[in-house]
Parts: sequence; structure tokens; C-alpha cells
Amino acid sequence: MSIQINRGPHRRLIFSLILLCTALLPTLGQTEDVAKLRQQALALTEAQKFTEALPLLEKLAAVTPNDAEVQRNLGFALLGQAKNTKDPAKAKQLRARAHTAFVKAKEAGDDSPLVVGLINSIPADGGEDASFTANRKAEELMQQAEALFSSGKLDDALRLYQEALKLDPKLYHAALFSGDVYVHNQKYDEAEIWYQKAIAIDPYIETAYRYSATPLMKQGKYALARDRYIEAWITEPYSQFAIQGMVQWGQATNTRLGHPKIDIPQTKTGADGKETAQINVNPAGDDGSMAWIAYSATRETWKKEKFARTFPNEKAYRHSLAEEADALRSVVSMARTLKAQTLNPDIALIEKMDKDGLLEAFVLMAIPDRGIASDHPAYLRANRDKLRKYVVNYVIAP
Repeated sequence: MSIQINRGPHRRLIFSLILLCTALLPTLGQTEDVAKLRQQALALTEAQKFTEALPLLEKLAAVTPNDAEVQRNLGFALLGQAKNTKDPAKAKQLRARAHTAFVKAKEAGDDSPLVVGLINSIPADGGEDASFTANRKAEELMQQAEALFSSGKLDDALRLYQEALKLDPKLYHAALFSGDVYVHNQKYDEAEIWYQKAIAIDPYIETAYRYSATPLMKQGKYALARDRYIEAWITEPYSQFAIQGMVQWGQATNTRLGHPKIDIPQTKTGADGKETAQINVNPAGDDGSMAWIAYSATRETWKKEKFARTFPNEKAYRHSLAEEADALRSVVSMARTLKAQTLNPDIALIEKMDKDGLLEAFVLMAIPDRGIASDHPAYLRANRDKLRKYVVNYVIAP
């Protein structure tokens, strides 16, 4: 590896389509008022009556294709209709249409983590309907409950969710969705009980933490809601849905959120296969920034030999949490040996996070790649408190 050091700062078809679209506009305008239709459709989706809202949303989407909220709710309504469709092929087509609607919502300006997460979680072809449990009877009850829920029959859905949970006490989504019903009915204390049941069933799924924050936000209990959003995020830090929770809390409380910014050397591979690391150092040379050379050297050692010794059961090299933390620590160590008059702010920050025991948490939450992310589950099980402390001390209060 070589190191570069920078010192210093498409006529006919189109016409036919236009004629078709312009013909539709006065038709709808003569029969229905678009604003009123929109209000009705959104009221139905707010009441969880997605199957009733679907035909209205389809009309609206045809006339106002750039209405992001209409497209987003159309996606949810299509998913609800899929749950009420017994024909697997038709249900798959509905899910595919839902994916398209969410894509259109994003193109129309809704690039929220929720919409992005839905786009990523639903295959473009609709995919297969995910099952909830291997218990056949409990699965049947869950599918029936989901169909009832999307039709706005919440009490009937709740009864079936809880029957399913009795058949399979480890059925996470039965407890989770029970909480959702209570939230919709504004019975927040009951919702909290069921969300906690879901968390107890599997504390390594982010959803129940995040869902349980919703009633807290509705009641203005922002500090408690913050803690739930944090738990969701550190549980699944690479989930768009978990990230959305933190963003919503920050917006609601006017709180700035952000990871510490550290200028870590970027490595590029040339046409000849050789790697080059570009390091930015202070031209005056008195802040220890030359120590970033140690970062690249340490990572090279991991690639050549240390990874195989540290992870003997893994056949191929990957960038690991241990490697990244080791490389960052080597920078601090070398900087100290240089006896700089003033320590480079980035290096000083690395040293501070390390002294706080939060360097690995920073790496996992702020600068992960695929290799590093694979170390998160094990770290979470042993160090949830450190991940939580990192978010509180360095993301919420930088």
C-alpha cells in the first residue's frame, strides 16, 4: 500500500398518452371533487380502513400522480388488500404495486426513512408473503387478524392476535400488533403492556422499542420516548425504520443529532491493484496528524496476518470491528510518541471516546461497512449499555 500525504487545506405514443390523461381530468372533476376525495381517502387510512380507502386512492393517484402522501397511502392500502387476498399470485401482484407506489412517493418528494425502508423491504416483484410462525394454527390466526386489521376491524383483529399468542407464546408480532390496536384506540397503558411483552419475547428486534415510543410522543413524554428510540436504534442501527425513529424525536424536540466527524484516511485501489491511502496532515507538523500513517499500516497488518489469527474460523478476510478499533488506537499511540504541542482534534476525539470505553460503539454506529456490521449482533449482546451511552453522549449531545 502506498500513502499520499496532502499538506494544506423519445411521437405518437406520447401524444396518445397526453390525450388520455387530459381526458381523465375533467371526468373526475365533473363527478368528484378531488380535494374532498382526498380528505375521505386519508381519513379512511387514518382509521386503518385500507381496503375501503384503496379505490379512492387509486383514483387520486391516477389524477394526482405527484402527490407523495397519496402514493404512500396507496402503498399501504395495497399491502392491506394483499392481506385480504387468498390467491397468492394476486397478493404478490398487489405487493408489487405497493412497492411501485412507495417508489413514486419517494420520487414525489417523500424520501423519509420510512418510505425508503419500505422500498427496500418489499421486492419489486412483490416477493413472498412472510410467515409469522411455524405453528400452523397460530399462523392462520395471524393472517386472519392482519386481514381484519387492514379492514378496520380492530377489536376482532386483537382477539385473534391474542389467540395466536396463546398457541405460540414466542410469537413476537402477535404481542406487537396487540399493542398497535391499543394505541389506535388510545389505550396507551394497555399498549405499553403488550409492547413490553414483545420486547421480552425478543429484545433483539427493534420494532417494539420504536412502536412503544409512539404513545409516549403522543402524550408529550419526550424523554421516555427518546430512550425507546435509542433502544430501537442501537438494536438495529442499520435499519431505516430505527433511524427514522431517532430523526422523528429530534425534529419533535428541536434536538440536533449527529455522529462525531473524524477524517479517517480513505483507501483507493488503482488499476494495477495497488492500494493508496490518502492522509491529510497539518503542514506545520506540530499536532500529531502524521500519526495517521499508523492507521494504514495497522490495517495492512490485519489484512496480511492478524485477521487470520484473530478469526481462525473465518475462511476469508473481512474488515472487522476489532481491526478498525485497533487501527484508530494505533493513531493515538503514535501521536503521543510524536510529542506534539497540540493534539489534532480528530485524534484527541478518538482518544476521548476510547477512554470512555465507547470507541467500538462509535465504529459500529458511525462508520460501519458490511464487514464491521457483521460484528454488531455479538457486541450488542455484551455491550448494550455502551452503545446506549455512545448515543446519549456523542450523538444527542455532541
